[in-house]
Amino acid sequence: MLFGKKFRTQLPQAVGAAYSLKIDGKSACAVTYCGDGGTSEGDFHAGLNFAAVMDAPVIFICRNNGWAISTPVEEQFRSDGVVVKGQAYGIWSIRVDGNDALAVYSAVHTAREIAIKEKRPVLIEALTYRVGHHSTSDDSTKYRPIDEIEYWKMERNPVNRFKRWVERNGWWSDHNESELRSSVRKQLMQAIQVAEKAQKPQLSDLFNDVYDRLPSNLEEQERLLREIVKKHPEDYPSDVPL
Repeated sequence: MLFGKKFRTQLPQAVGAAYSLKIDGKSACAVTYCGDGGTSEGDFHAGLNFAAVMDAPVIFICRNNGWAISTPVEEQFRSDGVVVKGQAYGIWSIRVDGNDALAVYSAVHTAREIAIKEKRPVLIEALTYRVGHHSTSDDSTKYRPIDEIEYWKMERNPVNRFKRWVERNGWWSDHNESELRSSVRKQLMQAIQVAEKAQKPQLSDLFNDVYDRLPSNLEEQERLLREIVKKHPEDYPSDVPL
């Protein structure tokens, strides 16, 4: 059972799901994710304490990439990373090199065995680095040096590290790489062509994908949007069904 990373509210929810698995006697666990910035939110602490007290089979995976948007970890907390926060709640905690695919696999494999067999929570702190900007509205070069970004992008790149490992074992080569890239590119181009020919979703799909019956505020938003589209058709795609 997987809970993705969004606004940390998923952490207590994952614990609840894990506890239900435990009550039902199922050989399974829940997995949920957050970033280092998310550990400063109340839901993180509520989720960990809930899991520890109830011995819920849940795995918390925290991607500590050093930055919460533009705030470095040094300005987020004084503790030694995130792993000690799990220990403080009595949770078995693992710190791993998040840029080492094999190490991450081993850590998650171990955490899953503990969560399922011993019916208790596990926290994994994956140490890594965010080489890209936080979002399209962010320019991370304003608060960190470009040389630092390039170092992590080239020297500590997890894909390159894993590639070198499989090459050393004779399982991969430049020829394999070239063939794969060529094949994937053809598949992508074919998929793009199919997608471009497909009919665009209706404008109403922006509003009706959650509620069976639209609440008044969404009805008002849809009405206003339709009025704007009719008033300024040149600013909107002509192939979107209204």
